[in-house]
Amino acid sequence: MGFEDVVIFGGSSSRGLTERICAHLNTLPGRNETKIFSEGNTFVRVLENVRGREAFIVQGTVFPTNDSFMELLFWIDALKRASAASVTVVMPYFSYAKGDKKDEPRVSIRARVCADCIEAAGADRVVTMDLHAPQIQGFFRIPVDNLYALPVLCDYVRGLDLPNLVVVSPDAGFVKAARRYASYLGASLAIANKERPDHSENAEVLEIIGDVAGKTALIVDDFTISGGTLTQVAVRLIEAGALEVYAMVTHGVFTPSAIEKIDGSPLKKLLYTDTIETQPAQLSPKMQVVSVAPLFAEAIRRIYTHESISGMFPV
Repeated sequence: MGFEDVVIFGGSSSRGLTERICAHLNTLPGRNETKIFSEGNTFVRVLENVRGREAFIVQGTVFPTNDSFMELLFWIDALKRASAASVTVVMPYFSYAKGDKKDEPRVSIRARVCADCIEAAGADRVVTMDLHAPQIQGFFRIPVDNLYALPVLCDYVRGLDLPNLVVVSPDAGFVKAARRYASYLGASLAIANKERPDHSENAEVLEIIGDVAGKTALIVDDFTISGGTLTQVAVRLIEAGALEVYAMVTHGVFTPSAIEKIDGSPLKKLLYTDTIETQPAQLSPKMQVVSVAPLFAEAIRRIYTHESISGMFPV
């Protein structure tokens, strides 16, 4: 059985990433179409024979979040009904992953609801990247591969040859992940002490824990939406004596107000990946995209050849 038995489709939220993934695999994206009718209904159609083939559908779930998620479910259903041997969901960014717990009365655990829907639609496997909470993999009863953007982001940073580097976690919750970045880059680690009192997407950075004076600071995080945390931490780092401040995030969920904050902040450069390509705002010259298509392409190849996914990443 050759790689011709694999077909990779791109949903409307991830056409560009799908093309880059396919280029790394020396194949062409599967032909398909998405239509939005005047009343808002979404229609999808597979334009290739997928009977007995291993189908992969690449679809981000943001901008617009709910429309993109519903489209993903329709793609899964369409591929299953077209008799694909298996359907693997490649979800570069899982927007509802933030709703991973019932931390106040009478609220929905949204990530679990979405997991149930993906399974009910017929998905056999999910591939995603830098889940907000890794335990979300346990919400699914099907295999979930959580890829890490760390290698491609850190290799790009190495190419910048930044002197006297210190990696900065934006809060206590990201320290474990930030330590992996620091270890990969051979850098020291500092932590921003932050508190978020409500759901307003605004947090207050109280202090920087660790030595950043005279160093180049690199803030790392899994995503940014409002840009508030990144810009506040950048200001605190400069106040604490950092010479320059860079940042890198896996998912650039940029709102228009975020661009204004980043442009007006001490951040010299913000690196982000191409897991999201439907941002509604004009991006800042300070921003630099780093493609994770090679990681998704390798994951697809390994899934097809039954090789280890964890072997792609440093321990």
